[in-house]
Amino acid sequence: MTEPGASGRMSSPTIDAVARCTEFAAAQAREAGFSLARVHEIELVVEEIVANICQYSYGDQLGSVELCWEQLDGGKLALEFVDYGRAFNILALAAPDLSVDLDQRDVGGIGVPMLRALIDEASYRREDTRNVLYVIVHATPRLRGEPAVT
Repeated sequence: MTEPGASGRMSSPTIDAVARCTEFAAAQAREAGFSLARVHEIELVVEEIVANICQYSYGDQLGSVELCWEQLDGGKLALEFVDYGRAFNILALAAPDLSVDLDQRDVGGIGVPMLRALIDEASYRREDTRNVLYVIVHATPRLRGEPAVT
């Protein structure tokens, strides 16, 4: 099991960033002793974040995504996503209007509420030409009725 304070990073071109970042984060969560249920939730989080970076930060251009991790005390894992695309804050995206009938809604938009439900803390900052999204996830699975981030 990884000791608190351990950290690392990986970088991937956007063409395969979703798969590589998801696999990397899942491996870190497993190494930190997270349950299989929580590892799957973290995979969803990373997939959503990286797919949105590719779509909104880079659009049709190739770029790269850096994913850094750090094992924190108290069964927590910090993930930091860095890209060099257009300014893009996934945390500022509006939640979809779920009162509208499904056939009248735009495609997509459900990922951000799911993301908010699965993470414990998050922050975004723009540093020069970099987008930096910092996310903390606790070891306890969220889809078992635990309270979500508001």
